[in-house]
Amino acid sequence: MVEYDFSGKVAFVTGAAHGQGRSHAQHYAKHGADVVVTDVGHNLESVPYDMGTTEELHETASIVEDEGQEALALEVDVREEEQVASAVDQALEEFGRIDILANNAGIWPMADLVEMDEALWDVVIDTVLKGVWLCSKHVGQHFVERGDGGKIVNTSSTAGLVGAPGAGHYVAGKHGVIGLTKTLALELAEYDVNVNAVCPTALDSPGMNNYIETYGPEMLEEMGELTGPMNVFEPGEMIEEQDISEAYMWLSSDAARYVTGIALPVDAGATAK
Repeated sequence: MVEYDFSGKVAFVTGAAHGQGRSHAQHYAKHGADVVVTDVGHNLESVPYDMGTTEELHETASIVEDEGQEALALEVDVREEEQVASAVDQALEEFGRIDILANNAGIWPMADLVEMDEALWDVVIDTVLKGVWLCSKHVGQHFVERGDGGKIVNTSSTAGLVGAPGAGHYVAGKHGVIGLTKTLALELAEYDVNVNAVCPTALDSPGMNNYIETYGPEMLEEMGELTGPMNVFEPGEMIEEQDISEAYMWLSSDAARYVTGIALPVDAGATAK
């Protein structure tokens, strides 16, 4: 594992109850950061699979503390500006600063676009796109006021680079995350803030396992028949959460000080085809 030094820094991680978010939180703590971990803590309307729970969120906080760092666990619905603003205020009151924003919260319930109801469209777009904007807005205001830099890393997806049948709402949102990333990178450059996105392929994670349990493995198999394997090294296999976390660590570090506005695929060749 590459070593980074985030000593004295504070990371704010959304969607941290399990999966990628938990992995990112633990990695930030391993490298010396205190971590604010947030999640909605319950299932959202129109989402048929199990999401992260409040209990899991506090487990993530304990994992951060086990790494020797301080943690603050907050229940936050990233679709709601009042909740986001309050969480940022609580983080600043607790730690005095935020240095890294990891916009990871996301959902992926399936439906074909011509059959999708409006409520499902709204909950996905509001979570994966509006939530990234709201968190970036309020943490970004802190970066601007402080004036000495910061890092924003957004979770897009391979679905932010290509199409994905049955997930048009998610695809639209994740394409939007990349556009938002590029624009924020330009708007915040004068304040020495780096803004980047990571585009993972299918991950072996609790969220994906719950997803497959709900929709069946055929869903990924059918998508693979249309788009080719999501992992060209080991077709049929998913990559690990730590592979995404390592990209997050690099983009959050001084090693990537001149990297901004990019969408970095960590996709095992999925989009090379």
